[in-house]
Amino acid sequence: MKKQHKAHEEPHTSEAWLIPYADILTLLLALFIILFASSQVDQQKYEQVMQGFISEFTGGSSILDSSSSVLDPGSDLIHMEPGGQLVQEQSDMASMKKMLDEYIDENGLSAQLETNVNGEMLRIIIRDYALFDSGSAAVKADAQKLAVDIAGMLSSYPNYTVEVAGYTDDRPIHSAEFDSNWDLSSVRALHFMKYILLDDQVNEARFRTVGYGEFRPIDTNETEEGRAKNRRVEVTINSK
Repeated sequence: MKKQHKAHEEPHTSEAWLIPYADILTLLLALFIILFASSQVDQQKYEQVMQGFISEFTGGSSILDSSSSVLDPGSDLIHMEPGGQLVQEQSDMASMKKMLDEYIDENGLSAQLETNVNGEMLRIIIRDYALFDSGSAAVKADAQKLAVDIAGMLSSYPNYTVEVAGYTDDRPIHSAEFDSNWDLSSVRALHFMKYILLDDQVNEARFRTVGYGEFRPIDTNETEEGRAKNRRVEVTINSK
């Protein structure tokens, strides 16, 4: 009897795995683009892209379709240099600080004003006696000139936000004009800001005022020197 030999059959490898594998690669690419985009764009664009990403997992349209604004060759996300905006903001803050420090030195105001930079934020601290008489929110004549000069410097940077904040020490105030330190600090900030806004070259929409009263001291209220430091107006220029 002849031996029957079965033909050797090569195992057939299914290529079905390529489809989910390609989908995974597509999603990973999209995820990378989203992570990059989220560090470069505003919240509205980021949320739009995230909606597209979520829809991929819920059976919606393709992530590549939903995030067309990210992949569009004309999109500003593709052409924006990573970190370029941050570098520019830090450079602007350093330039403004340099101008202000030179102004302070030239006018002998080092005891009344100081500046500091923290990343993309510049803060100008002004002692209250340089701006107001005790218990008053009327801006002194010399301080009005200071506000105008600060406005002149800010006018070159119209896209930054500016907060003018008032602070007091912890001694309570009760007068015909002010019921509390909240009132005094708020009105002082508002009055000083109004003199800055006399310059029509600054962007009014980027300004705001706030009064913190006695609740954000930078020194002790146990000494006269410390209380004097706590009574202040701060002008904060920020990229946010």
